[in-house]
Amino acid sequence: MLNDEEKLVDLYIPRKCTATKNLIKAKDHSSVQINVGLVDASGVYTGEFETVAFCGEIRENAKSDDAFNRYAINNGLMKDL
Repeated sequence: MLNDEEKLVDLYIPRKCTATKNLIKAKDHSSVQINVGLVDASGVYTGEFETVAFCGEIRENAKSDDAFNRYAINNGLMKDL
């Protein structure tokens, strides 16, 4: 929520799992958030990044690697082989 001065005042901002689109609960201690740095055509880091989050259920079932690759291909971060 934003206050009158347009500052963020929420103490907890829930995240969504990139693979399942479900909310990641506050007590899901096996969840991860990964910031992927973006590069330009010459391979130099641009200072920007995309955030990817996976819930513990995806990680426990050993599906996070596949989900990350699928996300990277769909968003143009990686080429499909």
